[in-house]
Amino acid sequence: MASASTASKPIQKILDSTRVASLKKFVRHPPIDPKAPIQGKIRETSSNAFKEHLKRESVRLQKALNSITHGKHIFVYHNAQTKQVVYSLTRYLEENNVLRQMVYHGKKTVPAKLRRDMWIPYYSVHFGDARLGLRAYQLLREFSLRRQLSPPPEMITVTEEFLASRRPKDPSEAEEFDRMNKKRIGHPMEKKERARVLMDQKATSVADIAAVLEIQEKEIADGILEKETWRQKYWRSQRRRQREAIVQEAERSEEYKARIEALEKQLSEREGVEVKIGEVGDYPETPGDVKILWRDVHDANYAASWPAKVQHGELELKRDNIIGGERVHVVPAVEA
Repeated sequence: MASASTASKPIQKILDSTRVASLKKFVRHPPIDPKAPIQGKIRETSSNAFKEHLKRESVRLQKALNSITHGKHIFVYHNAQTKQVVYSLTRYLEENNVLRQMVYHGKKTVPAKLRRDMWIPYYSVHFGDARLGLRAYQLLREFSLRRQLSPPPEMITVTEEFLASRRPKDPSEAEEFDRMNKKRIGHPMEKKERARVLMDQKATSVADIAAVLEIQEKEIADGILEKETWRQKYWRSQRRRQREAIVQEAERSEEYKARIEALEKQLSEREGVEVKIGEVGDYPETPGDVKILWRDVHDANYAASWPAKVQHGELELKRDNIIGGERVHVVPAVEA
């Protein structure tokens, strides 16, 4: 009979932090001591105070899980009707983040609430260095906003191609359409037409990420990753605020670490094996490398060219509107 020292250790199960944060069944009931005081005294688990505390702890746990890979991943969604594109640092859509990216182009162009069934996974971008991911996220948001607020004239000008896409198929109706709209060629579009064109960001989003990666490739060649900081020199008051921010970040990291360890302990007891939460996936390890996973790889053709260090792959298909991981192609076994 084998001794306790030679007994096999529990199997270690590693979970992807970004996926755990997107699954409500894991974060809906975070580990909370029922004897811990809430709002000054111990509360019953069925009380409104305990339920509200549970809800807030769930949000804090999501932030802790997202902090593990914060900045290394950018998840992109597009709207099924308007073809609007939004960018997210989390695998799931956050209502406030999505609505902030919506630009008002007229009546009913900005929804009152987020309808997750209308948003479809488009592609995801994965970086080896979080600084590059955060910088790319900032540039993508800026490019999208500037194009919608100050579009180039040729983008909102009526052309023959634009009229051809709207011409009716019926010959008699097409003849009347040409007679009424031929004189509009070369003039600005109407308000509703302009709104529809500006909201369509599917093609320009791919061109934007290709341009951003080319910009970063030049910055990496200039040695930007070897520098201690990307920021310029601050005044004395700014340096003081920066030091305070570093201290707060360290305290926040310790708080996040404690929450994740408590969740790992809870999941280990439930699964019966040792559970660890971290970064899982075949993502770039070299800081300058980038991997893009597409729902439809043909969308990559919207960009004229891609940097040499960019790797392309496919997204696994999901029934819900949450972006999955990389799709693995299984080669069927060949019988001898």
